[in-house]
Amino acid sequence: MQPYVIDANNGSSVEDFQIRENLITTLKNRFTTYGYKQVRTSTFEYYDLYSTISGTVNKDEMIKVIDSGGKVLVLRPDVTIPITRMIALNKQHLSDNLRLFYMLDVFRQSVEQADEKESTQAGIEYFGENKPEVDSEVIMLAIHTLKDLDFSNFKIEMGHAGFFKELISQTTLSQAEIDQLQILIQSKNIVEMEPFLTSLSINEDVKKAIQMIPLLYGDPAHVIQQAKDIILNDEMEVLLQNLIEVYEVIKDYGVEDSIVFNFGLINNMNYYSGIIFQGFVANVGKPVLMGGRYDNLGEQYGTGMPAIGFAFEVDLLLHALNQQGLSDDQNPSVDMIIYYEKLKQREALSTAFRLREAGYQVLTSLSDTNNTASPTYIVSYEENQNQFLLNGKKTEFSSYADLYELLRDEKGEVT
Repeated sequence: MQPYVIDANNGSSVEDFQIRENLITTLKNRFTTYGYKQVRTSTFEYYDLYSTISGTVNKDEMIKVIDSGGKVLVLRPDVTIPITRMIALNKQHLSDNLRLFYMLDVFRQSVEQADEKESTQAGIEYFGENKPEVDSEVIMLAIHTLKDLDFSNFKIEMGHAGFFKELISQTTLSQAEIDQLQILIQSKNIVEMEPFLTSLSINEDVKKAIQMIPLLYGDPAHVIQQAKDIILNDEMEVLLQNLIEVYEVIKDYGVEDSIVFNFGLINNMNYYSGIIFQGFVANVGKPVLMGGRYDNLGEQYGTGMPAIGFAFEVDLLLHALNQQGLSDDQNPSVDMIIYYEKLKQREALSTAFRLREAGYQVLTSLSDTNNTASPTYIVSYEENQNQFLLNGKKTEFSSYADLYELLRDEKGEVT
């Protein structure tokens, strides 16, 4: 994957950076239309913030530093945890259903991705209610955003964190055995799973249900019928019904073609407690977004509060946009170039200032200077005439008011 960060270690261009900024602007605009407000967290956090919380980032993957007082800090390895802590400790009222979003870098080091210690996440967090309508709206926001980026072939995989946890709760497996089982389920390694389960002391009904989990993937209606066959208790029935209810609301949005069910979806962040999901686009082997419901995380800070969220991996989105040729038109040309002769410099520069005040992107250039930009409009201030050029058609004007009128007419604005 090509990195899109400008630094001394790679050859990313200014154009690449502009594509990245345009992408972030698109994400911000869509998040805002769903009522989300931007927040940020500190780049440096106390190590204890993560080390004492269960179900968080692998501690070996955290990048640690020592401050001047000898305390261990970490570069922000996750955003959901510090935001949840902020809301919980401030005892904010959740009756208004807090909608927050962020555009922040996270820092992790792993053996698998030794050269990629920094990445940008663009995510949302919703605090206040646990309802199918809330979960479906959050998933719809993810789908809406992918549509904004013109991805024509993408899927959101939906599962439920509680389904696997409920099965495991009926066993006496060690954490090492659970971890190994999760790896086999995530990789859908049916061949090795069967002898591994055989070696464990597990009730046969539970063993059969666990073996089925990696196979519960695909069309939601079909997967629901299969899942009903391995329901072992009332709690699992409730969890399946929750997933069905969320899917029914998604169908009312009319985007069910973007959804597949995946009961083998197990997120590495074990704080997820309900609906979990991830998004894939064509020809990208990793999920470009991951999210889910985490109602119990706030309890670790003394405040129980329902919550759900997701995060896009911005670098993966950029890679996908570039790979599919969707980034070509995201670097717009300037609105206008004003060429002028020296005698008309005062008038030309005054016009440029006023147009910039009006929100136009304007470059100025002496008439005998080459300019490689591709503007929508060209204005020229010559000794004997002023001209406005659009699509090869030249129109003379005498004042700034005349020029502005031409621009308004071209945009079809009512004067």
